[in-house]
Amino acid sequence: MKAELDPAHAGGPERFDIVRMTAADIAEVTRIERASFTTTWPADAFYNELTTNKLAHYFVGRIGERIVGYGGIWVIFEDSHITTIAVDAEFRGRKFGEILLLHLLDEAIERGATWMTLEVRESNVAAQQLYRKYGFTTVTTRKGYYSDNDENALVMWAGNLKGDLYRARLNALRAALHART
Repeated sequence: MKAELDPAHAGGPERFDIVRMTAADIAEVTRIERASFTTTWPADAFYNELTTNKLAHYFVGRIGERIVGYGGIWVIFEDSHITTIAVDAEFRGRKFGEILLLHLLDEAIERGATWMTLEVRESNVAAQQLYRKYGFTTVTTRKGYYSDNDENALVMWAGNLKGDLYRARLNALRAALHART
């Protein structure tokens, strides 16, 4: 998936490209990870996801050669789970997180998933709003899920990803997103 950025934000026409994450990307991904989260994955966790977990699918978003975001999912038959998604603080507010989320949804659907889950901090209202926009609803709370401060995680779920109604929703959101970028 590629989207042209608004030149006013980027200083000129540039492209945001999403490609498969490779081992060579891990150092930059972990830099963004450390800047984005208080509880972080170590570099070897990303390496293991890329090299040994056949259920894992990870991507990076680039502007030119610079990695500005990343995201990953697991797909297990009809089930999918967003494991992580983040955008470099310098590039937030430009819809890159939304573009990555849409890409992860497309990937899950292409791989046969009919529903998707994720956990999000109870305090991360901005992420929750984005997930709700894409049809996720809160199904339960995991008490004390985050080890850094015992914050609760909301478990969110989106179902019937292959249904006509959900596909129409994604197509409308995709069109609106591309009209703004």
